[in-house]
Amino acid sequence: MFRSFFLAGFEGSTGYNRHGEWFDHVAATGHDALVDEDYRDIAGVGLHAVRETVRWPLVDIAGRHDFSTVKPFIEAAKRHHVEVIWDLFHYGFPDDLDLWSNAFPRRFAAYCYAFARYVAAHMDGPHVFTPVNEPSFMSYAAGEKGLFAPHATGRGFELKVALARAAIAGIDAIRAACPTARFVNVDPLCRVVAPPDRPDLAAQAHHFNEALVFQSWDMLCGRLLPELGGSPKHLDVVGINYYWTNQWALDGLPNAQGVIPPLADDDPRRAPLADLIRAVCKRYGRDVMITETSHVGDNRGPWLLEVAAACETLLCEGAPLRGVCLYPILGMPEWHDRNIWTPMGLWDPMHRHDPCAGRLLCEPMLHALRSAQKTVTPRWQPLRRTETLAQRRGRPASRLNAHTVASDRERSEFKRRRSWRW
Repeated sequence: MFRSFFLAGFEGSTGYNRHGEWFDHVAATGHDALVDEDYRDIAGVGLHAVRETVRWPLVDIAGRHDFSTVKPFIEAAKRHHVEVIWDLFHYGFPDDLDLWSNAFPRRFAAYCYAFARYVAAHMDGPHVFTPVNEPSFMSYAAGEKGLFAPHATGRGFELKVALARAAIAGIDAIRAACPTARFVNVDPLCRVVAPPDRPDLAAQAHHFNEALVFQSWDMLCGRLLPELGGSPKHLDVVGINYYWTNQWALDGLPNAQGVIPPLADDDPRRAPLADLIRAVCKRYGRDVMITETSHVGDNRGPWLLEVAAACETLLCEGAPLRGVCLYPILGMPEWHDRNIWTPMGLWDPMHRHDPCAGRLLCEPMLHALRSAQKTVTPRWQPLRRTETLAQRRGRPASRLNAHTVASDRERSEFKRRRSWRW
């Protein structure tokens, strides 16, 4: 899909945290002021594509659209030959919008249409969009636990449905403005285990792993709540966000940010990343990307090598894995305490109180990236830009795709699962 298998992701969260304080991580990391230098730096290490956020609350004022805050990013992308996945809704939304209202999908679709027209007029393709970032996490954080605006509790599934409805409307609007657009629908891929002394939690763990974690993607592709209008074309590319925190035991207690401590790195109950991605490929039969992955501190380099090893395995099997986004590429402040910074990128701001003062390179992670590029990139065969969809469909199925064609038994099992109340 892109000029490089490895991408950079610039943290773009906006919104109101659990204290009701506004946060804007594009500004907090200095990326808005240093975008030209940031794109120069990522291109210099062979990262020729990015995940970038359009800050909806800044461009949509009472339904009127002003994309002046996006213009510097487009210019920098063109100058440094960087391709972009545009993230359109990263937690923050206009203050005058009620996410529970029928106006939400209409307002979002109008914004998506306007931006798709704008970006198509100002830069060449590929034109790739993420309509709603992490709907599963947002529905949990903002609809179930009150950690983000709209600070609701006990309404997580209701918000998940509202986000899916908006995403489907947004995709339709973008396609109307830019018929060649592609979509990367991003959500966390998580897995839980039942403790050995809690066999009563086994059914709950199974339901989480086989149903709940896939609900947003299932809505987009029309498997769940088909009345929303989803289809495989709406799902398009499955974007997998996977961190070291994405596997945990059900008996763990969440911290103040709503996060349950993860399984230890050497815990034998951890499922290999390659196995998790294979399951996604089999479930949807779509292209996939790892759209967010990183670790903190000294673990950054080893984690990248671990992810790269899984990617090499999958690519050797013929998996439709289209890229890995190192996200966040810059260290960032915590959502709920702007004075706490997490070193989890290839670069960190040199001065936390002045994020525009320069960047500090994480040398061990750079060494890991260079090693990963040498081992993984030769296994990667990017789709030729001149190849038509019909030609692509005419190619022999990969070894992995050959095993993802649903058998009659799998179809029957899917129909049986669809009868459950998720």
